Amino acid sequence: MKWFNTLSHNRWLEQETDRIFDFGRKSVVPTGFGWLGNTGLVKTDMGTHLWVTARMLHVYAVAASMGRPGAYQLVEHGINALNGALRDKQYGGWYACVNDEGVIDASKQGYQHFFVLLGAASAVTTGHPQARKLLDDAIDVIEKYFWSEQEQMCLESWDEAFSKTEEYRGGNANMHAVEAFLIVYDVTHDRKWLDRAQRIASVIIHDVARCGEYRVNEHFDADWNPIRDYNKDNPAHRFRAYGGTPGHWIEWGRLMLHLHAALEARFETPPAWLLEDAKGLFNATIRDAWAPDGAEGFVYSVGWDGEPIVRERVRWPIVEAMGTAYALFTVTGDAQYETWYQKWWDYCIKYLMDYENGSWWQELDTNNEVTTRVWDGKQDIYHLLHCLVIPRLPLAPGLAPAVAAGLLDCNAK
Repeated sequence: MKWFNTLSHNRWLEQETDRIFDFGRKSVVPTGFGWLGNTGLVKTDMGTHLWVTARMLHVYAVAASMGRPGAYQLVEHGINALNGALRDKQYGGWYACVNDEGVIDASKQGYQHFFVLLGAASAVTTGHPQARKLLDDAIDVIEKYFWSEQEQMCLESWDEAFSKTEEYRGGNANMHAVEAFLIVYDVTHDRKWLDRAQRIASVIIHDVARCGEYRVNEHFDADWNPIRDYNKDNPAHRFRAYGGTPGHWIEWGRLMLHLHAALEARFETPPAWLLEDAKGLFNATIRDAWAPDGAEGFVYSVGWDGEPIVRERVRWPIVEAMGTAYALFTVTGDAQYETWYQKWWDYCIKYLMDYENGSWWQELDTNNEVTTRVWDGKQDIYHLLHCLVIPRLPLAPGLAPAVAAGLLDCNAK
């Protein structure tokens, strides 16, 4: 049974994509895009997070290029928010969180700034007249404060005035830097962004994770030595979980295959380890995290022995797994990846998709019942594009540039 690159399956994906786009429209607030709760109402007590607003700008840039009425206006809303309430006009960069009263968190977080970079680059593909200036501003901030020429890696965070940086180095922020750098490359055609993406992947995945059975370490000191016991007392942390976060392992696999495809598009031979390690990450995620306690679903985190730590099933890992299965099938033609893809969609239909309240549940317990131990609400719809739109595209160029170029369903029959 074949689903990949069939018009019938792609039509179903498009129907679900439109349902998600409609849900996301409810997140519009004066300061950007708010944090959506489980019933689709904005949780005003959460404030307006930079990462949510930047990701939703990226989402609606894709929607605009797909010809969805009203999406371009949401692109404009996102750009205005990033030029408005979320922007630090004194010290530069963007605040981590604001609300209608002002700034809640003035810190400058790398994770969040890399999503500004992604959102701005995606917005450029819509032709919005302010998008390129926003991208240039974001590039300037990344170059000044977050890309370390000395380390050839990305820094984690700064205080409000960009006067003191954190000693901690984070794999999660660097992973999303890779994601953004690939799209910036597509938009600017500046080769250095590919080189930087490959450098980050080589350190975190090929040098460290490969030597640890592909259990990706995300916590490092300032010299890039792994900190294996980081957050041991707070294992369910949303962004810095203790141990390994298998959803990131498999997400890394897809990003490395986008890099692989981008190099091939330049008529260059990609390093063999990009594909080899992508396969290793995929296999390790299934080995350690898929149904280790007998119930279906990916556990949120595991220890360095592969045993589950936080057993809740969070939405985004399985979404990323489906995108990576498609990417590996595209590169290898191996039918096992389509088999997993179909299995995971069946799981999502059964447990995660919420047709009553909209979108998908964000978190399930070990019995696949809705819970909120790690995440409360349905924050945004960014990850969902990775199982709904990426399986309809080639691997290069990246998501928003490929849709804008008219490559949606280009291989479907």
